[in-house]
Amino acid sequence: MNAQTLIFYFFATILLLAAVRVVTARNPVHAALFLVLSFFTAAALWIMLEAEFLAITLVLVYVGAVMVLFLFVVMMLDINYDLLREGFWNNLPFALLVTVLMAAEMAVVLAGRNFWANDGGAVPNLHGPGYSNIKELGRLLYTEYVYPFEIASVLLLVAIVAAIALTLRRRKDTKYQDPAQQIAVRRNDRLRIIPVASDTKLMQKQETTQQTEQPS
Repeated sequence: MNAQTLIFYFFATILLLAAVRVVTARNPVHAALFLVLSFFTAAALWIMLEAEFLAITLVLVYVGAVMVLFLFVVMMLDINYDLLREGFWNNLPFALLVTVLMAAEMAVVLAGRNFWANDGGAVPNLHGPGYSNIKELGRLLYTEYVYPFEIASVLLLVAIVAAIALTLRRRKDTKYQDPAQQIAVRRNDRLRIIPVASDTKLMQKQETTQQTEQPS
């Protein structure tokens, strides 16, 4: 067992423990922080597999954006932790069944790629310093997997449109702006000029009115 294998098992153990704590932690903030730790360890494993682009994307997108948003939402909401944990043990058998099924699927995929026959999962065919995993990822994505990529993009577009359509509500009591009316506005629609007499004439008129109103 070489140093690379030891490092792999070290990060893999941390990843599994952090993933378990995400589910079992009573505090949602602690669960989110354990999820951040699992993302970092998964990124370290991807770096060992020469997938630096995916590792950096995982850290920047999920840890830097998604998990920060989750933390803000969780800390701003007044969550009843006892009510949140009521159905945990009732859903545990179903969760264990899903876990076993996912582990079996991953084992079947790894067995089909001769993972266990390759020195316990050591990385074969190490590339030289000029290797670009971004270029290789783009080549595979837009050649062999171009149709699944396009289907996934269409599904995401449909999901975005559906989410906007479901949440769009036009209330009658809310004020909103019409850009077409703002562009078509004219000066006479917004401005009214009122002729006002000068101060001297206005004072003379007031004096005349006061003299007229006084009894003779």
